[in-house]
Amino acid sequence: MFDIESLHSDFPILEQSMHGRRLVYLDNAATTQKPMPVLLASRHYYEAINSNIHRGTHRLARAATEAFENARQTIASHLHASSSDEVIFTSGTTAGINLVANVLTLSGRIGRGDEVLVSALEHHSNIVPWQMLCQRTGATLKVIPCHDDGTLDQAAFRETLAGGRVKILALMWISNAFGTVNPVIEMTRAAKHAGALVLIDAAQSIAHLPANVQELGADFLAFSGHKIYAPTGIGALWGRAALLNELPPWQGGGEMIKEVTFEHTTYNELPFKYEAGTPNIEGAICLAAAFDYINGIGIDTIHRHEAELILSAADALSDIPGIRFYGPVGRSGSLSFNVEGLHHYDLGTLMDQMGVAVRTGHHCCQPLMARFGITGTVRASFALYNTEADVESLAETTQKAVSMLR
Repeated sequence: MFDIESLHSDFPILEQSMHGRRLVYLDNAATTQKPMPVLLASRHYYEAINSNIHRGTHRLARAATEAFENARQTIASHLHASSSDEVIFTSGTTAGINLVANVLTLSGRIGRGDEVLVSALEHHSNIVPWQMLCQRTGATLKVIPCHDDGTLDQAAFRETLAGGRVKILALMWISNAFGTVNPVIEMTRAAKHAGALVLIDAAQSIAHLPANVQELGADFLAFSGHKIYAPTGIGALWGRAALLNELPPWQGGGEMIKEVTFEHTTYNELPFKYEAGTPNIEGAICLAAAFDYINGIGIDTIHRHEAELILSAADALSDIPGIRFYGPVGRSGSLSFNVEGLHHYDLGTLMDQMGVAVRTGHHCCQPLMARFGITGTVRASFALYNTEADVESLAETTQKAVSMLR
C-alpha cells in the first residue's frame, strides 16, 4: 500500500480546514482534486512553452507541439491503443460521445428501423446524444433494464441483441450514481457478435480500473480528464483507426484539413481529422501528467484502496436506522444512500457544514432515479487520497445530521 498521508500533501486543496478538522472531500465522482505534478505541469506550460502547436517553426511552437504529442502517446500507452493516432483529444466524455453520435449520423450507418441500445444506469450524456441521433435518423432508442440491486438485466440485454437491429451499444463502465461495475468485456463481446458497434463511457472507470482497449474489444471509449486528477475541459476519445478512417469528420475548421479551396476540401489524417481548431494544449499536457501520477502509484493499488474504503463506509453507516444503499456490494468509486423520511439535500447540506463534502441529487441520472422511485441520493465518492479517517468522518457527520433532522 502507498503512504496515504504523504499523498495527501500532494493535493493543496485538501489541507483546508473547517471547524478545526481537515476537509473531507467525498465528491470525487463529480470531479477530483489536482495533485502538485498536474498543477506544476499547467504552470510550466504557460510560463515556459506557451504557444500554438503544429503550425509554427519557432522554438516555443516546437516545444509545445512536442509536449502535446507526447501527451497523446502517454494516453495511448495507458489505454494500450494500437497507435497514438487513435487518441482524439476532446473537452471530455460528453464531447466524445457527441462526436461519435454525430459522425454516425452523418455516415448513414444508422437509419429507420435500426436500434440504439443504452442501459437504465446511464448518465444523461450517454442518453441525450443518442436520443438526438434517433430523432435525426428514425432509429429507436432501446434500454437495458436493471434489477433492484442496480445490476443490469443480462437476459433482457441478450434478448434485445437477438432481434438483430441493434447498430450500437453505448454503455457506461461504472455507474456514477450507484457504483455498479458493468461486465463490459462480456457485453461488448455479445454486442459485437450481434453485429453492433460498441462505445464505452469510461468517465467513472478511468480513475479506478485498468483500461486496456485491446482486451475490452469495443470500438470507442470516452473519458474526461477532471475525473482522473486533471483539469476540466480536457478528455479523450479512443477509437479504432480503421473505423475512424471510414467515418466522416464532424466539425470543420483549421487543423482537420489538408487542403482547402472554395470548391473542395481534403480532410487531414488521424487524429487531426477530428481535432478542428486550436486544442486545449495545456489540458492535454496536464492530462498526461495525471496519468503519469496514477501510474506511478499503480491503478490496481488505487482500486484496492478505494474498494476497502467503500466497504468500510457501508459498514460504518449500516447502523443508521432507515438507511438504504443503492447498487450491488461490489461497488466501485461511489456509495449512494438515502435515509427513510429525510431528504438527501438536507442531509448533504448539514454534512457540508460539518466539513464533509458529498454530492446530493439525481447525479444526472433522472431515468435511473425514476426507476427506483426516488428524486436522488446522498453520494459519497472516493479517490486515492481518501482515508479511513474520512470514512469515520462520513459516518459521524451522517449520524449527526440524521439526529438533527429527526
